[in-house]
Amino acid sequence: MMSNRLSVRTFSGLLIFIAIASGCDCGKNPAWEPTSYTIEIPAFFPPMDIPADNQMTEEGIQLGRLLFWETSLSLDHSISCGSCHAPSSNFSDPNQFSVGVNGLTGNRNASVIVNLGWSSSFFWDGRAMTLEEQIREPIEHPLEMNVAWEVVVDRLLNDDFGTLDYPQMFFDAFGTEIISEDLAVKAIAQFVRTMISADSKFDKWRRGETDLSDLEYLGYQLFRKEGGDPEVSPGGEFGADCFHCHGEAGLQFSDYLFHNNGLDPSFETDPGRVNVTGFALDSGLFKTPTLRNVALSAPYMHDGRFNSLDEVVEHYNSGGVSSSTIDTFMKYTTGGLQLAPQQKEALVAFLHTLTDTTFIQNPKFRNPH
Repeated sequence: MMSNRLSVRTFSGLLIFIAIASGCDCGKNPAWEPTSYTIEIPAFFPPMDIPADNQMTEEGIQLGRLLFWETSLSLDHSISCGSCHAPSSNFSDPNQFSVGVNGLTGNRNASVIVNLGWSSSFFWDGRAMTLEEQIREPIEHPLEMNVAWEVVVDRLLNDDFGTLDYPQMFFDAFGTEIISEDLAVKAIAQFVRTMISADSKFDKWRRGETDLSDLEYLGYQLFRKEGGDPEVSPGGEFGADCFHCHGEAGLQFSDYLFHNNGLDPSFETDPGRVNVTGFALDSGLFKTPTLRNVALSAPYMHDGRFNSLDEVVEHYNSGGVSSSTIDTFMKYTTGGLQLAPQQKEALVAFLHTLTDTTFIQNPKFRNPH
């Protein structure tokens, strides 16, 4: 096997070109036997849709974890995927905008990485339809890691990584020592799909293992109820109106759809999903984030404009700002929800029950380098 590896490194450029151009499994060893990995689906969660061409293996996940934290995936070897997705911040960035290798920043807050195996689209505007597609983009993005994938592949093949032997690890994971962009992306996606949060206080309550406090339970009831005075708004329940977009279906606390939640009267700064679809009615729409570990995920909204959950709750309590595409669920732009201070306190208390410390402290997700 050593002689094969040397041959791959010597003629890496030619071999990679042939593999990519032909789409074949060139270099795959018939004796390759990876260790299958089965996702353990938490209670009340739906099945996870695993791509047929990227089945989970122990070796793939291990490689993906190394690559997720590998700084050689950036132009100047200064940042990794994990640099903008810190464990203590629910694998997001505590800064409003992440800083790329050139010291430049974008205009959106880094999305959280939690339970992405159940998401139906990716990025705030949903421009990626698969997790693999999402992982591919930041490497070459000029405001992020800003390095060509060809350079990354060459580094993984030829650079001195000390005790790491990436060609061998790619062979263990995929049955070939030919490192490619596609295989690197698949490995990282396998790792990210294991990043499952399902052990918060709320989860334990749902499983009958603990109780919610009176304040937390009040917040939960408000979360599930329609807003508005029933004498003024048909169907009103004096609730907080959260469940429409952050419902419990599959315990994901996100509908994974796109909404204009009343942040701005117009959308010149960031038009949102319209840049993907071209439909004017998608102006100002952004993907619903999960509320899991939301107490750890500040700042909030696509542009990180709110620094606390209290600010977020008050935004919705105020009714938000009316605009041409505001969501139909934002029904109280005039007058607001009129939640009492104790009700707002209860709602925040409930949101804290979605914090899963075992998830953010899981050593399997930490930097292995």
